[in-house]
Order: sequence, then C-alpha cells, then structure tokens
Amino acid sequence: MFRAKTGAVAGAPEFDGSRSCRELPMNVSSHPWTMPVRFEEVPEAGLHIDLSAIEAIRREIVRAAGLQALSRLEAHFDVTRHGRDGLHVAGSVSASVRQTCVVTLEPVENEVHEAVDLTFLPGRGDGHAHAREEEIGPHDPPEALVNGTVDLGAIAIEFLMLGIDPYPRKAGAVFSAPETGDAGDHPFAALEALKKRS
Repeated sequence: MFRAKTGAVAGAPEFDGSRSCRELPMNVSSHPWTMPVRFEEVPEAGLHIDLSAIEAIRREIVRAAGLQALSRLEAHFDVTRHGRDGLHVAGSVSASVRQTCVVTLEPVENEVHEAVDLTFLPGRGDGHAHAREEEIGPHDPPEALVNGTVDLGAIAIEFLMLGIDPYPRKAGAVFSAPETGDAGDHPFAALEALKKRS
C-alpha cells in the first residue's frame, strides 16, 4: 500500500507511480481543510495517507466550532477501491482541543479519538449514492462519491465535530442548582398542603 506524505501543501506534485509518497493539494479558501483524492489516483493496492492540519486551518476550525484552541488535528486513512467505481476509507481522526467547562467556565483540555469506516459510491442525480446489488456489503449505507472524489480533509473535520464533547466538564466539577428560597413559596405549596389535610 502506497503512503502519502504528512502535512501536504498546495501545489505539491502528483503521485507518478515511481515513488511511495505522494503530496496532496490543500485549499483553505473554500473549506477549512480540503484534501481531495480521486478514484483514478488510488492504486489497486490502496493508498495510506497521514494528515496533520497546519495552524491556519486549525484556527479556522476553532472559530467555526466555538473552541478555545485546537493544538492538534491528525488523521490516518487507508483508501482502497470498492467495487467497480467506489472507494472505501478506513482509519482514525484524533485531536487535542481546549473548551470551556459548562460548570466552572474554566478551560478544559479534551482528547478526541474517532474511528472512520466509510464507503463511497457514485451518486444518482439527487446526490445520494447508488449501490448496485453486488456492491452491498458490511460498510453500507454508502456515501455519495461526487465527481469520483473523496475529500479526506472534510471527513477529518466531520469526525472531529462528532467527537467533540458538547458539554465539557473539568474533572470533579459538579453543578449545584441555585437556592429557590422557602419551599412554602412554591406556587403549588398551598395545593400540597390541602392534599395533606384531606
């Protein structure tokens, strides 16, 4: 299985079959992280790709996701052909994020680890993947393969977002409900008193 070089940059040369490493283009302008891989670029033996987001991309993701910081975002993918014209992407996404504790409002550091296992097949006119009977397997339902391309950067961001804790808490932080005053002030206190008398 061929390996792609970590930390690819824009304008890098394409894999020509004579080297074991291949640079992938990066485009920050249209999406925070874009790493397209076309079906034709994936050899029969498959392609292993290690990605690491540069600081500029991490800053954009921090703004979009409402994080305090994203010190690390890495992805490791094995891309193989699936059927006649599909692709299978398996691997993992990991990151180090800093968020705000929902209890203390203090910074809290969290690690994200997400497994990836996706199958992409050419889409129909409505953008949904069309799976032929012989291609139905353990990775269904498939994602749509748009223009014969999978975007590994977009996949990495999607799984990062899935792995981020929506309610981060510092270790030991416990939420305490505010005091509501005398129980007799409760709007249903009089009703409860009547029930006890009956």
